[in-house]
Order: sequence, then structure tokens, then C-alpha cells
Amino acid sequence: MLGNFTYYNPTKLYFGGGSVASLRDELPKYGPNIVLVYGGGSIKTNGIYDQVAAILKDCGKNVAEISGVMPNPTLPKVLEGVEICRRHQADFLLAVGGGSVCDYTKAVAASVHCEEDPWQKYFVRFEEPACPVVPLGCVLTMVGTGSEMNAGSVITNPDTKEKVGKVFENEDVMPKFSILDPNYTLTLPRYQMVSGIYDIFNHICEQYFCGADDNTSDYLSEGLMRSVIHSSRIAVKNPQDYEARSNLMWTATWALNTLVECGKTGDWMVHMLGQAVGGVTNATHGMTLAAVSQAYYHHVLPYGLPKFKRFAEAVWGIDPTGKSDEEVALAGLDAMKAWMEEIGVVMHLTELGVDESMLDQIADLTFHMDGGYKALKRDEILAIFRESL
Repeated sequence: MLGNFTYYNPTKLYFGGGSVASLRDELPKYGPNIVLVYGGGSIKTNGIYDQVAAILKDCGKNVAEISGVMPNPTLPKVLEGVEICRRHQADFLLAVGGGSVCDYTKAVAASVHCEEDPWQKYFVRFEEPACPVVPLGCVLTMVGTGSEMNAGSVITNPDTKEKVGKVFENEDVMPKFSILDPNYTLTLPRYQMVSGIYDIFNHICEQYFCGADDNTSDYLSEGLMRSVIHSSRIAVKNPQDYEARSNLMWTATWALNTLVECGKTGDWMVHMLGQAVGGVTNATHGMTLAAVSQAYYHHVLPYGLPKFKRFAEAVWGIDPTGKSDEEVALAGLDAMKAWMEEIGVVMHLTELGVDESMLDQIADLTFHMDGGYKALKRDEILAIFRESL
């Protein structure tokens, strides 16, 4: 492995059936004023809300709520949450939901005691909190983002159509604990499950497709990718398969808790392309990644040919006998495409409501990254979007 790095992750995980009971151990560590954060209300129909509310009551907590957090959380919603937390004098924030709820809660936690505009400070200037951060924890109900064990937060500004991710360096923004019960994911609609599966896979790809050294992180990534592929095939046939769903939940966490990025620069261009699409269309995050990734990887393959060849052999089992390096690499992308179609992700931007007239705006909203095998110019970004229609 080349380069130096520091690895530290302070988030405590409780994994498995019934792990929500661990709230009884964690909540007494914090003050009496708790703000419960959740999304559109599915936790009230599947019983999760009642379980959490009962524990909060047993622990003697004074609870306020932020409900209605949307799949792509917006800046106005963040500002609304900040005001609720200030009025409640929040001692702790408890996020119950998927990655969007966790992302949103981090943004609120970092903004409650911040006197500056949080959008400008965190998502434009990418600064760190200069104020106390309200501690938070997560009860995960959807897998994909890895937000339960990282310091990332993605927020959309509906006025500018910008969807921006901020990875905080301040460890106080990370969840103090996260509760991962695979049973909580079993009622998830199929579209959301599949979207999350591709999000997991692409998180690993973003950290894999960079560098040329013999890096232990790449071996870890290959194993995680094979696990996602295997478990996804079981889960799409039987969404109630606990083992498959538990493996997906655990892989999602390790895909983006900074472990497999050690010694890596990271690409993240698929996410920049997908987030630009999401900012304009409000489409589901994992599906925006799926829609652009094949065109992107075909575009950068010549610049990272050895890694794409390795990907084909190590992840997809492509036999290199009698094939050129390029043929092996392309066969790997073909196998990836076939798997994407098999599990049912979106393969074209038109399926997300994008047409040719929108591409210039989306290209202008795309952040340019330089950690992968090719730093894209605007005309290349536009060509990738056009190829993805």
C-alpha cells in the first residue's frame, strides 16, 4: 500500500434481531430532551415507531419530533429541523430511517448551535463546525448509504437545484451509536431495496477504481462486491430472506465507513454525475447512479485498464484465456450490466424523467473530481449524460 493514512471510527454498532433494545443502554447517557427524526411515516405502520417511542418513554425522555424527512432532504427542511431542536433545547437527536434521515440528522446536529448559514458554511465552503454539535444516534430501516457509520451528509438546495455532499471531518458529527436490525428492512418496497443495493455496490466501486498499487483495500472491496452480488440475487427473489438482507445491511456499513478507502484517493465521479441528476429530477439516489455508471465506466476504462481487467476476473469470474486485456475488462462491464438488469435497477436517464433539453443544466451542476483514472472535462460529462439517456 502506498501513502499514509489515519483510520478511526467512533460509532458503536448494535447488529441483529431485537437490537433496538440497546437504546435502553445508550439513551441514559444523554440529557432529557430528545428529538426523534423520521421520514414519511412508514415507521408508524410497521411498528418501529411504537417500539422506539416506548423505550424513550421508559427512559423518561422529553421528546419532540421532526417528521416528513424526504428521500432527498432539502435545505428548508434542515432549517425547519434546526428551529425545532432549538425550541426543544435538544440534548440528543435520534434518527429512525434510512440514509436520507441519517444524513439529514447530521446536518441538523451540526447547525443547531451554528450562527452562520449552514448551506454556505457546510455545503458551499465545506467548512467544519465551529460550534458544539448535538450528539446523535441512528436506528436504521433501509440500507445503502452507509450513513449509519460515517460523517457524510447530502443535502439538496431546491432553489439552485444543487445536491451536495459534505463529509465532515469533525467526529462529533458521526453517530454515537447505530442500531442495525435486518428485520426493519424487510417491509421496504422493492424499488427502494434495489436502489439501496446498487448504492452499496457503487460506493465500493468509487473507492476501488483508483490507484495502481497492490492495496489491501482492493482485496477487501472485491470480497464486499462479491457479497453484494450474491446476496442481491437471493433478496430480489425472496425479499424476506433474513440472511441475505442481513448480509446486505452489514456490507452497506463496511462499504462506506472509511475502511476500504484506506490508502486510496477515491473516484466519486459516478456520485457527482448522479447527484447532479438527482438535484434536478429529485430521483432516487441509487437509481441515478445506476443510470450513469455504465457510460462512465466505459469512458474511463482505457485509462484504468489493469484495474478494470482485475475487476472482471476477481469480481465477475471472467476467464481471460484467449482474450486481450481490453476484451476481459469489457466482459467484466458486460457482466456488471447483466447483473444490474437482473436485479432491476434503472439503466437509462429517460426512466428518471431526463431528456436532452436538461443535459446542459445537469452538466453545469456536476462537480468535477480528480481522484480516479480520468479527470473529466465538461464536454466529456455531457457526452456521458447523453450516452446514458
